[in-house]
Amino acid sequence: MSTDALVTLAAPISDEPGPGLFLRIIVIASFVGVGLLVWIMARAFRGN
Repeated sequence: MSTDALVTLAAPISDEPGPGLFLRIIVIASFVGVGLLVWIMARAFRGN
C-alpha cells in the first residue's frame, strides 16, 4: 500500500493535511498495547 493511499484513508479522521492525528492514535495505542502485554507477562511469571 502506498503512502498516498494511507493518507487518503486517514483523511476522514483528521482535518489537518496528512496523517498527523491518525499516526498519533496508532502510536499511543501501540504504547498502551505494549504496556498491557508487559503487565500481563509480569503477572504470569511472578509466581514462578
